Amino acid sequence: QVQLVESGGGLVQAGGSLRLSCAASGSIFSINTMGWYRQTPGKQRELVAIMPRGGNTNYAESVKGRFTISSNYAKNTVYLQMNSLKPEDTATYYCRAEGIRGGAGSYIIGSWGQGTQVTVSS
Repeated sequence: QVQLVESGGGLVQAGGSLRLSCAASGSIFSINTMGWYRQTPGKQRELVAIMPRGGNTNYAESVKGRFTISSNYAKNTVYLQMNSLKPEDTATYYCRAEGIRGGAGSYIIGSWGQGTQVTVSS
């Protein structure tokens, strides 16, 4: 069993900043990839940023230059620094972990956090 817990969402004015955090816990030996997705009502969940262990980061075009993902795989944590926020960034942000190896040889393809709401007012 793996749990992902996000924090750091909230209400901010356009142009402001927020920092999201996500910590994975449970029976974890290693995680291959951690990242962030977001979703608004009636739309599909979309990639915001992803940071594979030892690999290249990938950002959605809409957030490049404004958002920065970072991670600490030794602590199974991932962060998202969001600057110059726009009203269109308003969404529920979800943490994602993929390729989770646990105790006794267990393997989980992917796991989601419960989501944290980010609201940007104009």
